[in-house]
Amino acid sequence: MTGSPLGNVARTTSHRVVIPFYVYGAAALLVATVMLLVSHRSFTGHYFQPHLLAITHTMALGWATMIILGAGHQLFPVLVETDLYSEGLARASFLLAAVGIPLLVYGFHSFDLGLPARLGGTLVLGAVLAFMANIGMGLVRSKRENVHAVFVFTSTAWLLLTAALGLALLFNFTRSLLPHDSVHYLGLHAHLGIVGWFLLLVLGVGSRLVPMFLISKYTAPRLLWAVFILVNTALLGHTVFFLVDMPAWSDYVPVTMVAAALLLFAHYCRQAYRQRIRRKVDAQMRVTLLAVALMLLPTAVLLVLLTSIALGGGAQVRVALLYGFTIFFGWLTAIILGMTFKTLPFIVWNKVYRPRATLGRMPGPKDLFSDRLFLATVAAYLAGFTLFGWGIAQASVVLLKIGAVALLATALLYNWSIGRMVFIKQLGP
Repeated sequence: MTGSPLGNVARTTSHRVVIPFYVYGAAALLVATVMLLVSHRSFTGHYFQPHLLAITHTMALGWATMIILGAGHQLFPVLVETDLYSEGLARASFLLAAVGIPLLVYGFHSFDLGLPARLGGTLVLGAVLAFMANIGMGLVRSKRENVHAVFVFTSTAWLLLTAALGLALLFNFTRSLLPHDSVHYLGLHAHLGIVGWFLLLVLGVGSRLVPMFLISKYTAPRLLWAVFILVNTALLGHTVFFLVDMPAWSDYVPVTMVAAALLLFAHYCRQAYRQRIRRKVDAQMRVTLLAVALMLLPTAVLLVLLTSIALGGGAQVRVALLYGFTIFFGWLTAIILGMTFKTLPFIVWNKVYRPRATLGRMPGPKDLFSDRLFLATVAAYLAGFTLFGWGIAQASVVLLKIGAVALLATALLYNWSIGRMVFIKQLGP
């Protein structure tokens, strides 16, 4: 058995820290898809509804953010070539988020934005602070700084700002803390999280992991710095335009900058693919590369939305719903589905088999999950994503329901795979 491509991090970050994030994220995906099926008719109406807010935050925080935090505790030490600064902070981050997210989602689902929701938002903010302190101290004491680590730390700073603004909006529903009502700031809150946290982090980590798992020697730090500058400048521009109340068409500028950054990143991944040493590309990496292509879809939908707003079109609500769906159930879910089965098997292997590696031939990480089960998960996901997205565009209850069933099947199959890995019994001698 060869060593893990995740490097020495497997020896420095305990599986007890990382695995709970993955399990929680899998459970959150299941909860979100159940809510999606129960509330699928809501996607024919306005996007500002309690059930849709609950689904959105379950996907954004319970699913995507928890998986990313877990992977981050495992992967950030690889980027800076040092041990995780504090496993205690990592556990605190998990516990705070694990308690805070259900309280927040409950508040949105019942549209009771009082004590439970505020407490949940406060705990989530505490989880973000713990994570940021952990990677910040790791970056300070590391002797190696690189563009990937800067991506991760900067994206966490945007996450902190997103969480702080979100908490302020919760209080603003009942107290006049801000100049406008909370609904006025929802777009800014959403884009700080989507672009500043999710997109920036995925670009930073993906630019390291894609060549690593393809076994490619391709590097282009200048290109990555250009991507970093484009995305952050676009987000700062959008924030300034929002605060000075510029017209909607002004956002064509930051959207175009983000589109340019995504095209550069797609070129980066294409070059890494072309210069790979390992010629055979497994299904997990194919899904990851598909997710890179899917990143462009929300940008295209957003351009349609801006044009609809500028022209006064009547389909703005459906386009706005489709925009959110293509982000949380689109490229974010696709990239997590692919990368879960490139990272978690090594974590589990180090937990179960590394202590016994000297005893003889051991199963490899790829033996810890089923390729057939993974392919079934991907098939269900692609069917569900396509049908539900089409259902939003057509306001078709039938398509929404069928798509929601397929996405629920995706979550069940994903949880089955995670359970098989996490609770695996030792195989082999």
